[in-house]
Amino acid sequence: MRHPIRFLIPVAGLIALVACDSTSDAEVSRALQDVNVVDESNLNDVMLTVADPNEAVAYFQRSLADNPDRIDLMRGLGLSMIRAGRPTEAIPAWQNVVAHPEATPSDSVELADALIRANRWDEAEAVLDSVPPTHETFKRYRLEAMVADSNEEWGNADSFYEIAVGLTTTPAGVLNNWGFSKLTRGDYRDAERLFTDALRHEPNLFTAKNNLVLARGAQRNYDLPVIAMTQIERAQLLYTLALTAIKQSDLTIGKGLLQEAIETHPQHFEEAVRALRALEDDAT
Repeated sequence: MRHPIRFLIPVAGLIALVACDSTSDAEVSRALQDVNVVDESNLNDVMLTVADPNEAVAYFQRSLADNPDRIDLMRGLGLSMIRAGRPTEAIPAWQNVVAHPEATPSDSVELADALIRANRWDEAEAVLDSVPPTHETFKRYRLEAMVADSNEEWGNADSFYEIAVGLTTTPAGVLNNWGFSKLTRGDYRDAERLFTDALRHEPNLFTAKNNLVLARGAQRNYDLPVIAMTQIERAQLLYTLALTAIKQSDLTIGKGLLQEAIETHPQHFEEAVRALRALEDDAT
């Protein structure tokens, strides 16, 4: 009974071999190409996230030299230039993307972002105006709010900030921006509320902590807010409060806050020491 079983094994192997031989060269080439695309896609993702930004720029530039019409590589170049802090170079990269037949409204939003980073606000506004109103994304409305802020169109800015907050699960950054907008307008109470909201979402956001102290100081409230802070952050926030007090001619309070900042800081706090000396020199 065992002989037929031993006979079937090589026959099955032969069938498999014949099946492999019948696969066309084109099919093999296509399969290998698919594998290469997957590998390249993974590499592109790595370049856009964890790779050194300037190395990523060089990688996408080389890839585009071989595949100049690939919009995914064009986008990768634009995003990498932004990550590398090179917005002026990112602008023509995103302009090329927007001119591509496969471009989407999101690409125009990225171009507007690059223009804002390069301080070209009028051009950014024109690009955003070209984006269809049906394209409702967090980034689009965040940029719309920033442009409205730059034009001192406060009603529009508030409206856009509010929409942007509702379109993200991580609103701390935009709440901080909105609060700073209120701060520049002199609406200190609303600014304080927005900075507090930002810290509720992201307790370690030091920019919001510093802005919160500025908003309170502008109301002559020189007590530190009850928020999580390290010893170094406490010293820095006391220093911010001190400068705010001095700016408002509350010199005695400012001097006391500077002394407290120096005593609180675990290392030598050079900026606070210089400010205290200057204050004491002016008093003599």
